[in-house]
Amino acid sequence: MTEPVPLLELEQVAVAYPNGRTALQGVDLAIHAGERVVLLGTNGCGKSTLLRTLDGLIPPTRGEFRFAGRRVDPHTLQDRGWQRDFRQRVVLMFQHPESMLFNPTVRDEIGFGLRHLAESERTARILYWADVLRLQDFLDAPPFELSGGEKQRLCLACLLAVEPEVLLLDEPTANLDPRTVGWLLEWLRGRSITSVVATHQMTLVPQLGDRIVILSGDRGIVFDSRTAGGPPDHDLLVANGLAYG
Repeated sequence: MTEPVPLLELEQVAVAYPNGRTALQGVDLAIHAGERVVLLGTNGCGKSTLLRTLDGLIPPTRGEFRFAGRRVDPHTLQDRGWQRDFRQRVVLMFQHPESMLFNPTVRDEIGFGLRHLAESERTARILYWADVLRLQDFLDAPPFELSGGEKQRLCLACLLAVEPEVLLLDEPTANLDPRTVGWLLEWLRGRSITSVVATHQMTLVPQLGDRIVILSGDRGIVFDSRTAGGPPDHDLLVANGLAYG
């Protein structure tokens, strides 16, 4: 039986920034629809760069990134129809929510990615996600007036409102209160959505996903539980700065 084409695929991907710094090196990663991947690694190992590459924001310096079997490159990204479809299907929440917020009000922020919908559907989704993430009292407020945790909840509302196929999250629980963290974990468990979550919260790993990928300090993948057949052992976690020896 032929294995289905991965939804997201990196093949020998390297990313180097203009200053010459290498952010990723020789990364091979295939993620199929419905997989829940937890991305681990120390600060500076390339987790954020990998997520931005999967979101089509940073093109590989070498290697290929493919979405649903199609190569994503500068030519692909100039195709407005393809890019519009891709942006509806794949969303990324940055580690720092301020970098995602630019609309005058919370209402406008949640509705920004819904401009293609009829007004009634757009309004319904705005109100629904504002209620779910406890933002209903801030709908007419400027996003910059919100607290750090409220901004994080707003970013989640903006992403989930578009009903994406792939959810990329960079340290999503960093500024969230326990109530919202619990809701997010339960929501992820109850959906077939494909997700890649970068985190430092080792205690949350079993709840965030069932596949573990570890990036090493050399900016490459050093462990993948899908091929390893089980979770990483303690020695591997220690060697990669993820546990105390």
